[in-house]
Amino acid sequence: MATAAATNKKKVLVTETFSASGMAVLKERSDIETVTFPNAITAADFNALLRQHAPVHAVALGGTRFGEDELNSSGDMRVVTRIGVGFDAVDIPALNKRRIPLMTTGIANSPSVAEAALFMMLALAKRGAELDALVKQSRWPERINAIPYDVLGKTVVVIGFGRIGTRTVKRCLAMEMNVLVYDPFKQAEEISAAGAEPVTDLDAVLPRADFISIHCPKSPETVGMFNADRLARLKPSAYLINTARGGIVDEPALYAALTTGKLSGAGLDVFAQEPPQPDNPLFKLANVITAPHLAGVTREATDRMSLQTAKNILSAFDGDIIRDNVVNKEALG
Repeated sequence: MATAAATNKKKVLVTETFSASGMAVLKERSDIETVTFPNAITAADFNALLRQHAPVHAVALGGTRFGEDELNSSGDMRVVTRIGVGFDAVDIPALNKRRIPLMTTGIANSPSVAEAALFMMLALAKRGAELDALVKQSRWPERINAIPYDVLGKTVVVIGFGRIGTRTVKRCLAMEMNVLVYDPFKQAEEISAAGAEPVTDLDAVLPRADFISIHCPKSPETVGMFNADRLARLKPSAYLINTARGGIVDEPALYAALTTGKLSGAGLDVFAQEPPQPDNPLFKLANVITAPHLAGVTREATDRMSLQTAKNILSAFDGDIIRDNVVNKEALG
């Protein structure tokens, strides 16, 4: 049986979550061979798979880590892609040393994450989980102790005004909320033009917030961004939503705030450790709703992200790379 190298084919390793429509785009090309791997594969097994199929020229990653070891195992990597927009599991300096681009899917899942953030705001304000439990547990008379809130007229501080933050702002404005935006990398005029109020001092504005919705990347500057000091600046009736990355919110500090009446509730799609330990104390709180890092993974978003990932790979192979989707543009020269 001829190898991909012998037949001049380019080999692409694709995670099992890749949609059929995205796979079809790759399979249309006679010069590409695809190999599927489990999204939950261990680092050792992934490296073994890469060595088995080397040379591998592209990977389409879910949450799998990728760095120096994986580059060595690949043999001839040309492009690394993420079926999503986060890239904290990818060693960019290692890619840069070999001038290998890392590509993400742009806006493909941005509307889905924005919807998830708004869903969590509404679920908390309307006390969805609590009211559901009252009905199913025959605790109907207790409903008067769980009166919901409106988001109408409430103030939300959106952290980050990128692809997801901008869409979250639109949805909050449609709910007739007062929207403030903190993003030190965006011009105030751009935020104002979207109908939101730009803020430059996050600490000063936190006491005004009824909701905080986090949409910034995880970086050395944002790890622990919402620590005990920042959480203490929020009013006790406020809610915090994190659909960005685990570690931006200090989980022990969040638990302390939620259990001492300094914060009303939280919606968490992401955690410092994923998957989190089952004994995570946050899971015992009725005022916390959770999801398993799926805010950007709807049926529609998976199709959009897979299609864009396939296009990203082909653009790199064909010498006409989609620059807007390249994270480390310094690798392009």
